[in-house]
Amino acid sequence: MKGRKIAENYNESPIIQMAPKGAFVKDCAMSHSQPQCLVFPAKQQVELQSFDPGHPTQGNVLVRTSLSLMSTGTENIVFNRLFDPGTHWHNWVKYPFHPGYTAVGTVEEVGAEVTSLKVGDRVAYRVPHRSHAVVPEADCHPIPAAIPFEQAVWFALAKIAFHGAKAANYRLGDSVLIIGAGPIGQMSIRWARAAGVASIIVVDMASHRMELARAGGATAPLSLPIEKSREAVLEACGGSLPRVVIDSTGNPAVFASALTLAADRGTVVILGDTGQPAKQFLTVDVIVRGLTIIGAHDGHRTAEWNDATITQLLFTLVSSGRFSLEGLNTHVFRPEACVEAYTTANRDRDKTMGIVFDWSDSGKEKA
Repeated sequence: MKGRKIAENYNESPIIQMAPKGAFVKDCAMSHSQPQCLVFPAKQQVELQSFDPGHPTQGNVLVRTSLSLMSTGTENIVFNRLFDPGTHWHNWVKYPFHPGYTAVGTVEEVGAEVTSLKVGDRVAYRVPHRSHAVVPEADCHPIPAAIPFEQAVWFALAKIAFHGAKAANYRLGDSVLIIGAGPIGQMSIRWARAAGVASIIVVDMASHRMELARAGGATAPLSLPIEKSREAVLEACGGSLPRVVIDSTGNPAVFASALTLAADRGTVVILGDTGQPAKQFLTVDVIVRGLTIIGAHDGHRTAEWNDATITQLLFTLVSSGRFSLEGLNTHVFRPEACVEAYTTANRDRDKTMGIVFDWSDSGKEKA
C-alpha cells in the first residue's frame, strides 16, 4: 500500500488526501497470510507493509496481535511532526517510523527456556502496530480471563497515567483537577478514584467525553475552556482550589492556566508531553503561592513500579471492579483502513476516545 500525503495543515487540522473509491481498496490489498505492520514513511504519511517477524530465540515468544490501541496524542504529534527542533521528540522520530506501543494478543510460539508462558496464553505487550511480534518473555503480561482484549489493550496508557498519579502523591480524601478528558485524562480519573481522591474535577471542551469521565469516577465534569473555569472549579471543590492539578493535554497553552488553578502550596503535574515545551510559561503563582511542579513520563520506571508491576496492579483493580475500562473504545479499524484511521484521529479527534486496530485476521494462513 502506498502512503497517502496529507493536505497542508490549516488550523492545525490536517486532512489526509483519500484515494478515489476503489483505488484505495486496490492499493491496500495484500495477502493476509503475510505478517503486516503500520509505518510512517514520512511526515503525514501512513502505510501498511508486510514484514518478517522471525521466530523466537531463547527467552522470547512470538505473539499474534488481536488488537492494538492508537495513542492519539503521541501518534498525532509524530504523524504531523508537531514538535520543535532540539526536543526529545525531534531526536526520537526518524523515518521510517513505526507508530504505536500498546497491543494484546495470543502466544503462538515459545523460544527455548521460556517457563512462564505457553502457546495460547493471552498477553499484553508493548510493540508498534503490527500483526505479529517477537517479545521477551519478561515483557509479556498475562491477561486475566475475566478481562477482554478490548479492555486490556488500555494497559499502556493506564501505565502512563499511573506515573502522574504517583507524582501527585494522592492522599485519602484528596482533591484534584484533571485538565483534559482524552485517553490519558480518562486513565488519570480512574487512578484518582482508585487512590481514594474525594473530589475529582475534570475540565474539557468536548462535552461528549464527560459521560466517560463520570463513569470513571469524576465527581465534577466541566465542559468549559480551561481559562474560564476558575469559578466552576472553586464551586466543585467546596470553595477551595484543588491540592493537585494534572495537565494531561500536551497542549503548551494549558500550562499557565494549570498553575493558576492549584491551591496554595499545591502540586501541578505535567503529564501531557508537549512537542513545544518552549511555549509553556511560568506564572507568578509558582513563587507567590509556593507551587510544586512535577513532570511525569512513561519512562519513569523504578524497581518497584515498572511495566510489569503497574500492569499487574491495573489488572487486579479491573478484575475487582475498582478500575473501569468499559466503553472506552469508540472506533475500530482494520489495518487496511489505516489511512481512514489517521484521518479520523486528526480531523475528528475530539469525537474519538479509543481508536483500535483489529488484527484478528491479519497474518493468518488462508484456508
